[in-house]
Amino acid sequence: MANLPQQGESLPDLKLTTESGERIGTGGLTGQKTVLYFYPKDDTPGCTKEACAFRDRMDEYAKAGIQVYGVSLDSPESHRKFREKYNLNFPLLTDEGGRASEALGVLREDRKRTKRVTFLLDPEGKISRIYPEVTPDTHAEEILQDAASI
Repeated sequence: MANLPQQGESLPDLKLTTESGERIGTGGLTGQKTVLYFYPKDDTPGCTKEACAFRDRMDEYAKAGIQVYGVSLDSPESHRKFREKYNLNFPLLTDEGGRASEALGVLREDRKRTKRVTFLLDPEGKISRIYPEVTPDTHAEEILQDAASI
């Protein structure tokens, strides 16, 4: 399994799938600050707390010019249900087969879920901050504070 990339590096251009089935590359996440947060599974207690914390702060994220993406191995259909159930107001992306998660060092040993790790990217797409230890209910606030210094 790969190690986490380092601060200052660009993410490799990895493909993720949107809920509508479109493929987007991580190399295209430029032009604004971006939060790419990996989480283990849709609609589980910790993941729901984390997603709702981002949801509740999306106005602040928008004012700060920050795009948020949640990423897991769950299917686009699972993401749609999760977003609808909790009224999530940001995109959830699927890492089909776990290729992106493995390349970024966030795939768990059992290869069935990702670790809870967040990447904060600057407008050029370089990693400004990595959060390998996340507290789901306070994480969204922590990132907002850190992003202000980018």
